[in-house]
Amino acid sequence: MSDKGTVFVALFSGINVGGNRIVKMAELKSFFEGLGFSDVANYVQSGNVVFRAKKGNAAALAKQLEAAFEKKWDFNSRIMVRDAAWLERLVEGNPYPEVAGEPTKLHAYVLEREPTAEETARLAEKCTGPERFEIKGDVLYLHAPDGLGKSVFANLIPRTLKVPGTARNWRSVLALREMAGKAGG
Repeated sequence: MSDKGTVFVALFSGINVGGNRIVKMAELKSFFEGLGFSDVANYVQSGNVVFRAKKGNAAALAKQLEAAFEKKWDFNSRIMVRDAAWLERLVEGNPYPEVAGEPTKLHAYVLEREPTAEETARLAEKCTGPERFEIKGDVLYLHAPDGLGKSVFANLIPRTLKVPGTARNWRSVLALREMAGKAGG
């Protein structure tokens, strides 16, 4: 780790969905800068922020951000914070490289923790459509050949798995990795 700090990505859950809980991305960027983070950049409206922190680990930063966010916007958003090396492992660990060229059909769910074998088995029982999934640590990879919007299984994931998380399509994952790489350069 250089003295410039570590590059992290923050993934917000439940903002700017269906016209609710609106947070402007320029305000979100200013919010991060106001907390003393540098190299702040965001990607699309769903709340993806790449930033550099001089101190703190992902868990501590997530707590800090959630508390400050709720104070400023007056609603709670679960925020998953991971470092750039974790994001690199997520991309390298893709179990479905053959569909990486169809980024709207491949999704990564960033989970708060690694699901138990029992939770994973319960989810596997529900996977009866065309979808495939694989869990590696705290990431659930989902291949939804008909797209996420048409996937019945995708809607079952949160309430069946019962592990909080937030999903990003593969295009977003790759864009965030590229942004983290630039911030780290």
